[in-house]
Amino acid sequence: MEVKRNSRSKYWILFFISTIALIIAIALHWPWLTLIIPFVTTFLVLAMDII
Repeated sequence: MEVKRNSRSKYWILFFISTIALIIAIALHWPWLTLIIPFVTTFLVLAMDII
């Protein structure tokens, strides 16, 4: 049985990009701020290899 290894560095980069987008959305008082939160949490979980 082979274990599939994903590239976690890709997920870390996507996590940091989405975090920066979240910070910008907070600073600019973007009305749809909550649309970014699922991306931040999903990429954090994938980068930490929790699932």
